[in-house]
Amino acid sequence: MAYIQILPEYGLVADPMIGLITTAGESLSPVIEKVAILEGVTDDLVNMLSGEGNYLASFPNRDHSLKIAGTMNSFWYGLAIGLVIAAIVAFNLIKVR
Repeated sequence: MAYIQILPEYGLVADPMIGLITTAGESLSPVIEKVAILEGVTDDLVNMLSGEGNYLASFPNRDHSLKIAGTMNSFWYGLAIGLVIAAIVAFNLIKVR
């Protein structure tokens, strides 16, 4: 029976007859540790959509920091775009007269 090597550094092989990924006599603990880290990161990404919660790389008691940062960011971008539009309108009014 032939196996296809998928990740030789972790000892993962695929059995093409049954479509199963197994180990070739080695432990899956490094893979499981990496998956646990990725689960934490994906939870952070999903929590960023709501703007609430504590994140892995943040300091304590900064639960609503993304809401505040998003509000300030939207305010300044809105102000800048509004001023550019107002300047364009003002210059067109001056040019017409």
